[in-house]
Amino acid sequence: MIDLYGLARPALMAMDAEDAHRLTLRLLGSPLAALLGGGGDPPELATTFLGMRLPNPVGMAAGFDKNAEVPDALLKLGFGFVEIGTVTPRPQDGNPRPRIFRLAEDAGVINRIGFANDGADIVRRRLERRAKEGRQGIVGVNLGANKDSEDRIEDYAKGLHAFAGLGAYYTINISSPNTPGLRALQSKAALDELIARVLAARGAAEAGRHAPLLVKLAPDLGREECEDVAELALAHGVDGLIVGNTTIGRPDSLRGAHRAETGGLSGAPLRALALENLRTMHALTGGRVPLVGVGGIASGEDAYARIRAGASVVQLYTALTYAGPGLVKRIKRDLAALLRRDGFATVADAVGKD
Repeated sequence: MIDLYGLARPALMAMDAEDAHRLTLRLLGSPLAALLGGGGDPPELATTFLGMRLPNPVGMAAGFDKNAEVPDALLKLGFGFVEIGTVTPRPQDGNPRPRIFRLAEDAGVINRIGFANDGADIVRRRLERRAKEGRQGIVGVNLGANKDSEDRIEDYAKGLHAFAGLGAYYTINISSPNTPGLRALQSKAALDELIARVLAARGAAEAGRHAPLLVKLAPDLGREECEDVAELALAHGVDGLIVGNTTIGRPDSLRGAHRAETGGLSGAPLRALALENLRTMHALTGGRVPLVGVGGIASGEDAYARIRAGASVVQLYTALTYAGPGLVKRIKRDLAALLRRDGFATVADAVGKD
């Protein structure tokens, strides 16, 4: 198989990060995407998450395919599932450019995009077309609120109605640092109201179906805030939690020239914090709420550590910026080898066995 990404990488890395991303999306939407390969899945990686059968537990995180332009191309690359979005009810330009900054020395990225997307109507039509074509594979929808919305909780309810019957699951993204005030929805009173209203919206929009509902958390929550989230997730019966999003923290170890830029930091500098937060949330929920591990995953060892710490599945994005699409195949190969080494027949057998 031709290493198409390897050939294109020098040019992509020389470009503005957002321009490079747009070019990558066009490539994935073209016949050339077939040259990127994907390969099969080791049998021990097949798993079930929230009632959904997955060929493997490695997912594409939200943020890459914001507007549902290439979900099936991503599935063909070897991802077990794909999360599109974040999508807001109305189209939104996001923050001024430049707003994505590579920290190559740190294998990280800082972004302050601010939920730039085509809006629910356009994205819904893309998913409707996908459904009519009978496309297979798990595609979840990450929902957000418009920056200028007077009732942000209502925006999430609108999102549920807009995508009713189209999302394999829905994620309530209240943890992006790039929409002012959004993270306040993680406070106990606000989160209590949010979950109640969104679950009610799901009941009205998807009567009899009830696709899983997940909440995506910031990695910057303190212990008391994590305890509140765990309590509410259990009380309301939230289907799962994604741990977590980008961080507003800046480790002293950062070396990249753009390390002082505002926005959310992702990639390798987030790895240790994300892993520790996952352990905390698994302990607080007693393993009763399925967890998605995300943040700094760049190897089979990283994915295995999240699973052992309590994640049923994992997601990645930033690592692809530096390693390219072949990383997905390598992660799956190495994860399967680690499961076999330690005597786990399936991914599920290893969850929480830290």
